[in-house]
Amino acid sequence: MFFKSKPATTDFPIQRSEEEWRAALDPMAFRVLRQHATERPGTSPLNAEKREGVFHCAGCGTPLFESDTKFESGTGWPSFHSRIEGNVGETEDNSFFMRRTEVHCAACGGHLGHVFPDGPEPTGLRYCINGAALEFKPV
Repeated sequence: MFFKSKPATTDFPIQRSEEEWRAALDPMAFRVLRQHATERPGTSPLNAEKREGVFHCAGCGTPLFESDTKFESGTGWPSFHSRIEGNVGETEDNSFFMRRTEVHCAACGGHLGHVFPDGPEPTGLRYCINGAALEFKPV
């Protein structure tokens, strides 16, 4: 796992201090959501989640991805071809000598992962998301 310290540059509707986030989240979720870490591929139990339901932000509970948009990308992280409109924000990420699009929770600013233009139809997008940033709620 690697860390990339990147302070939030936008005010989000849900605001907490670092101490409040640390108390509310398990250590891995804190590192991913608040410190922009990346979990090791293949470590999230959500990779195998196949039930009908919704994937929510593990930090604030905002619904982010519906289960019918999840697909097996072979990357080792939960992947989705579509997001719930308005609940996932995007930011340009030029770290590690790469140009990528970072995705974050639009409500709390928590780092989720990245989106790439190599996904399946209907969007052609692959939202590659850290499982530690998600909480699954079956319907």
